[in-house]
Amino acid sequence: MVMVDDETTVRELYEGCYRRLVGQLFAVCGNLGEAEDAVQEAFVRAVEKPRRFAQVDNPEAWLRTVALNVVRSRYRRATRFHGLLSRQVVPPTTTAGMSADRVALVEALRQLPYEMREAITLHHIADLPIREIAAQLGVAEGTVKARLSRGRARLAPLVQEFADEAEEVNHV
Repeated sequence: MVMVDDETTVRELYEGCYRRLVGQLFAVCGNLGEAEDAVQEAFVRAVEKPRRFAQVDNPEAWLRTVALNVVRSRYRRATRFHGLLSRQVVPPTTTAGMSADRVALVEALRQLPYEMREAITLHHIADLPIREIAAQLGVAEGTVKARLSRGRARLAPLVQEFADEAEEVNHV
């Protein structure tokens, strides 16, 4: 268990999993700033409720779940807002310091429906088992498997398209 009263322990947890969580959330939302904000918000909520957080068995999983919920809420609000405006604005992607492959993967993931993107990210980037993903998302394991299967099928041609474009650029 994590004792949030112990500043050193919180700092170690932050240093140990912040970057990993941001990378996972970036793959889900496609916006580095938004991913950083969501993870920071998760840490703030942990510090705001120290007794509750101290009782958590897996602090990183708890932080990931809170951060995903923050991203989901923002995604729903943004979708409603864009629906009201009757046009879709694609948020800019910050790519400084990231490999071209990583940027291409995130761009391909952004083209998937949110639920598929979330399942693929949690399984393949966060390396979580299907059982744990189902528990975090509050859905059946079969639902996670279906989202993974459909998501991979839709992602494959998108990733290939980005690979082909990169290859053309390298040959020029």
